[in-house]
Amino acid sequence: MFKEFTNKIAAHYSKNLPFVVYRKPKEQHVVALFQDDASLHHVADFTESGFVFAPFDTQKEIVLLHCDERLEVMPISLKTSEIEHLGIKLDATQKEFHINLVKNGIDRIRNHELQKVVLSRKEEIDCSTAPLNLLQKLLGSYDNAFCYLWHHPKIGTWLGATPEILLKGENQRITTMSLAGTQVYAEDDNPIWGMKELEEQQLVTNYISSSLKDKVTNLSISERETIRAGKLLHLRTKIMAQYEKSRLLEIVNALHPTPAVCGLPMGLSKEFILENENYDREYYTGYLGELNLKVETSRPSQRKNQENQVYKSIKTTTTFFVNLRCMQLKENKAFIYVGGGVTKDSDPDKEWEETVAKTNTMLKVLTSA
Repeated sequence: MFKEFTNKIAAHYSKNLPFVVYRKPKEQHVVALFQDDASLHHVADFTESGFVFAPFDTQKEIVLLHCDERLEVMPISLKTSEIEHLGIKLDATQKEFHINLVKNGIDRIRNHELQKVVLSRKEEIDCSTAPLNLLQKLLGSYDNAFCYLWHHPKIGTWLGATPEILLKGENQRITTMSLAGTQVYAEDDNPIWGMKELEEQQLVTNYISSSLKDKVTNLSISERETIRAGKLLHLRTKIMAQYEKSRLLEIVNALHPTPAVCGLPMGLSKEFILENENYDREYYTGYLGELNLKVETSRPSQRKNQENQVYKSIKTTTTFFVNLRCMQLKENKAFIYVGGGVTKDSDPDKEWEETVAKTNTMLKVLTSA
């Protein structure tokens, strides 16, 4: 069954037609959505239905993949062995540029022009591995992430394993999260966090709750917790509320880009990023996921003597994930995108080291493949 599933995806890819394959965090089944032609569609007001692929820059259009066919399968078990001390030959020029970029950001913060800014870079790696093989490695490596492979002939091919939900909307209930702060996992699920990481994460939490308060009702904020994503640990706070579907456009615009991928104040941070990072993020730190997709669910009947009967229901779901820990595939190259939040207490050398650690999330997949 899984072989038929992958053959269908490979055939669609060989015809250069749009599709996406994905698995949600902590779920078993893998979903594939296929668009039957190469037309490029865009989101207008979030009343549409399909799979969204949005760029970092909010001035650019949001791509919508139409769902002409949907397949779902349970994949074969495929675990990737841990590979320690992975690395690539780091470009000294790029290291110097990124450290100077971080120093510039810290200067802006200490001059009270910014509160926080998220600065990123990309690595170019030789890669001739088939995209489907890379996806299978992601599925076997990152159970707690949203793993995906997305392709459109007019945009390109992207894949990744992101731990961060931008929003989940179902039955007038919305969930989002504040995810920030990073340290390498050292066999300790209750690590000590420094003031820099705690402050960075609290800034994100405050911003999200403030941005949503006049657009939702019954807003609630969870306790802060540590979560693991592969070899990295992050700080997370869940934020939940009631919402009206007619206000989804307002809510998305309020959330994206969050301080976790851009900074504060949002407008000035975004301006600093676009002017100083010296490359185009494209869809890195954008978001992707299901928009108003109808999904049929089944559950066994609880009535006596009807053990074999199942009840089926159809629900409409919207779930967007922030496009972190991702790569773009192009002409036998993989472009890995990584970044980190900069505050007044940041150490430029440690910020560089954090991006190297995050690079290993994708590099592990390329190497093991």
